[in-house]
Amino acid sequence: MQLTEIRVAGFGGQGVILSAVLLGKAASIYQGAYATMTQNFGPEARGGACSAQLVLSDSPVLYPYITQPDILVVMSQEAYVRFVPELKNGGFLIVEQDLVRVCDLNKEVQVYSIPATRIAEELGKRMVLNSVMVGFFTAVTHLLDTDAVRKAVADSVPKGFLDLNLKAFEKGLEYGAIALTAPADTADAELQVEYAPE
Repeated sequence: MQLTEIRVAGFGGQGVILSAVLLGKAASIYQGAYATMTQNFGPEARGGACSAQLVLSDSPVLYPYITQPDILVVMSQEAYVRFVPELKNGGFLIVEQDLVRVCDLNKEVQVYSIPATRIAEELGKRMVLNSVMVGFFTAVTHLLDTDAVRKAVADSVPKGFLDLNLKAFEKGLEYGAIALTAPADTADAELQVEYAPE
């Protein structure tokens, strides 16, 4: 894979940092690539702003900080407002559909949205929304091998919640596959796939 800069952002309690860890582990341990990650927390713990910067490449990463992300994953409106100006023109914007309103987007980007929190709640635990989002990311970006990410999820979550997290990951994958069959999306319109819980 070519060098790819990714930022994942939201608020504490959403699993922002773990999402980045899963993607980095998938790339570096299970796909034979290279990854670096840095993270940033607000002064609060749960509920405060937080973000993670991830650099993935098929060669050693020489600089661990991102300059202009190719992919931005945002799970709160505050994160959207703060970080969307940094997103590379032509990049990917992935948003939590129920928590982020896409507006004032003055560049050409591919926008994909998913009600990750709602899907996680339907599965019984809101805390697995990060696994839903990681599955969705995997499906729409085609950056990482699905099996590599699945293994990273299985290796990184508490054993008592393994099955639930894997189910959440699969739900995100399925939602992403549906999103990719919808008409191509740009900054002019946010892609929203109707979600009907089982």
